[in-house]
Amino acid sequence: MENTGLFYILVFIFAFTLIAFVLGIRDEANAKKNLIYKLKKNWGNAPKRSYKDDDLDHVTGYFDNHKEGFQIDDTTWNDFNMDGVFIRMNYCLSASGEEYLYHMLRTPKQTDDFEEDEKKINFFSQNEDARINCQTTLAKIGKGSRYSIYDYLKVLNDVGDFSNTKHYVMLALMACAIVMCFFFFEVGAIAFLILNVVNLFEYFKIKGKIDPYLTTYGYILKVLASTKLFNKFDYPEISDDIAQLKESAENLKGFSSGAHILVKTSGSGNPLEIFMDYICMTTHIDLIKFNKMYVQLMKKKDDLDKIITTIGKLDALVSIACYRESVKGQYCIPEFDGKDISCEEVIHPLIENAVSNSIDAKKCVLLTGSNASGKSTFLKTIGINVLLAQSIHTVLAKNYKAPMFRVYSSMALKDDIYEGDSYYIVEIKSMKRIIDAAKEEGCQVLCFVDEVLRGTNTIERIAASTEILKFLSDSKVECFAATHDIELTQLLKDNYELYHFEGNVSDNDVHFDYALKKGPATNRNAIKLLGVLGYDSKLVDNAQNLAEKFLTTGVWE
Repeated sequence: MENTGLFYILVFIFAFTLIAFVLGIRDEANAKKNLIYKLKKNWGNAPKRSYKDDDLDHVTGYFDNHKEGFQIDDTTWNDFNMDGVFIRMNYCLSASGEEYLYHMLRTPKQTDDFEEDEKKINFFSQNEDARINCQTTLAKIGKGSRYSIYDYLKVLNDVGDFSNTKHYVMLALMACAIVMCFFFFEVGAIAFLILNVVNLFEYFKIKGKIDPYLTTYGYILKVLASTKLFNKFDYPEISDDIAQLKESAENLKGFSSGAHILVKTSGSGNPLEIFMDYICMTTHIDLIKFNKMYVQLMKKKDDLDKIITTIGKLDALVSIACYRESVKGQYCIPEFDGKDISCEEVIHPLIENAVSNSIDAKKCVLLTGSNASGKSTFLKTIGINVLLAQSIHTVLAKNYKAPMFRVYSSMALKDDIYEGDSYYIVEIKSMKRIIDAAKEEGCQVLCFVDEVLRGTNTIERIAASTEILKFLSDSKVECFAATHDIELTQLLKDNYELYHFEGNVSDNDVHFDYALKKGPATNRNAIKLLGVLGYDSKLVDNAQNLAEKFLTTGVWE
């Protein structure tokens, strides 16, 4: 009777485990099916992802750990709202892909070596099955934590003692105690019990320290598992990437072998798992495995970096293919040649139904025009597209031709309350970094300056701005500058090409066409805008008369 009851219990446990296993396979298959459906349905559309506050905390990880050559500084990145540009083109399905795409945007190439990247982007664009297969594989890695794998690797450096000697000594003593039980049972049993208690105390003390690092191990194991899936693909266009993944994963085989002992599902209530937990507590086999994996990882960090780089780049290139499709043909492949910047029908990537403009700048450019007419947006449009040309080999224009540049900007500046710097001090520091960059070796500097030295009085601003902009021109810096000071058009007409934006202000409305026009601005609309926005008519008229008298006499009355 007892045996029959035990039999039914075992059958129930087996049936429950089998059902859970089958349901798990079903859920995984359904998840993959739904992902494929979404990937196909959303092909050619802008990303629909909603971001939480900490979703992008990890994206700088790869960039921060691969400082190489020229990279976009924080000022320029923020001036151009490149976080927004990144979000617009982020179709990546893995954390490694997001980090590599961010790295690409912040590390514009200084040589025209896009041929291999272009072949792979076109491959993903034209082969749906290959693209979907790669994306579903990348999705298995996922995004997970708010921290970068490189943040975790830094933390792993602080693990401390990773020697297994003390664990092996305790295992040897426990073995001796068991043997002693055959000759002196009481002594052996007491010794074995004491050793178990000591091991239990030591286990929880050490386990608490290493638990935070298991997230790192878990992510690395998912990355390594994905390399096996990539090995199954037979795509000549990415065969070099697959070969690199296979080679590096082979070198890390010692890390992943037997890792289930350490990185396992917790809290499942599985009787076998509970039994294994007890074995781990008394024998420390999971701690021993942790230390072995740690030693292997530290020896093979370069191989791990190669895997993350390769997977990240593949994900980023798929993302670029998706982005190109989403802009509905409003892009071109850049041509890197000559000394001038030539853009035909270039648009801003973040403005819906953006007005396109064309420019063929053979020297520096000075923009004038009233507030809200489009000067700053045009500077950002050119700057962002130069970065896109040299990073993802894609420009939102009909045609683009220019040399390679090192790009800087000085636009959306603020007082620095932490350093105690006034707005003017922040301005001149920002301009100084551009001047210093022009003296360094490398590609020509291209800079974008919005309202030079707006933080000081008119006379000194015009005088200093004139000399700074002349200096940039004389230093062979390609400069795009915007100003409200119409006086600069006369002072800089020999050094800069003059362009302007303008708007038409009627009694009750203002209209801007955002079209770039040659020459300096000829009308002033700032005072008229006061009237449009409902300011007292007498105030507006008095201001207009005051301005006109100054223009006539040169004296403020």
